[in-house]
Amino acid sequence: MSCGKRGCRSNKDSMAMKKGKVDIREAIKGAIVAIVTPFKDGAIDEDAYRRLIDWHIKSGTHAIVPVGTTGESATLSHDEHKRVIEICIEQVNGRVPVIAGAGSNNTEESLDLARFAKEAGADAILMVTPYYNKPTQEGLYLHYKTVAEQVKMPIILYNVPGRTSVNMLPSTVARLSRLKYIAGIKEASGNLKQVSEIIGLCNKKFIVLSGDDPTAFATMALGGRGVISVTSNVMPRDMAKMMNCCLKGDWDKARKIHYKLFNLFNAMFIETNPVPAKQALYLMGKIESPEVRLPLAQMSEQNIEKLKETLQHYRLI
Repeated sequence: MSCGKRGCRSNKDSMAMKKGKVDIREAIKGAIVAIVTPFKDGAIDEDAYRRLIDWHIKSGTHAIVPVGTTGESATLSHDEHKRVIEICIEQVNGRVPVIAGAGSNNTEESLDLARFAKEAGADAILMVTPYYNKPTQEGLYLHYKTVAEQVKMPIILYNVPGRTSVNMLPSTVARLSRLKYIAGIKEASGNLKQVSEIIGLCNKKFIVLSGDDPTAFATMALGGRGVISVTSNVMPRDMAKMMNCCLKGDWDKARKIHYKLFNLFNAMFIETNPVPAKQALYLMGKIESPEVRLPLAQMSEQNIEKLKETLQHYRLI
């Protein structure tokens, strides 16, 4: 093994994947952490970030998403965004897949970020539906088609209408799934009917990932392959165990873990993500500061006390 740690790939598999001999689509599954970007005195805390990555891999996390929504991509400069991707790829060193955030509401900007991620060595990219400008379904299709055809690397679509004000319909997802480099979707609508429609319309190789922790178990039961998780930031081992149980078909055990973690799922959204996750990691001693960037603000004292109670219940602090 390349690292002697649970969840790592062998050197042979890692090299084969880098050379294109192994389909990365087979490796994208399970508990995938949407990892936070730690800050210290306003700058990226590179040392803390590297420690978090190692902790995740030791804990069994199946893959890592740098600079997603939870990684505060919206407030990073382009140079910072690219540096966070570089650090993640360097530190992971082929042990698990890296799915780099490359979404924007500007197709040219997405192309730039995607090209950088590919050159840096990411295994795939995660592209959120363009936000604010509210494209039509045809606009969504052409946005992803353009990046897929020009960058030529696996793309995970990301549908999160609660943040973007646009819902990518199952028919559009199915149409995109027929393109060579569209590998899957992070479906964060919270609508299990929509999840069912997507799985029913797309081929079996298309990867459907839950985009929110409370629906992860149900999405897996419907035929999903994993979750891009916020809660994995705080309890990576348990999230990985739940996903492993689902992948093995041990639904009773997976259901028990789902209900065990359910209060923590809710606590991670007591305020806007990633504020609670960063506060939790700070209280756990995993990062040196719970800093977020404006317009996000520090968690209120009242909610910090509620979060502490939850973390104490799970014996995390």
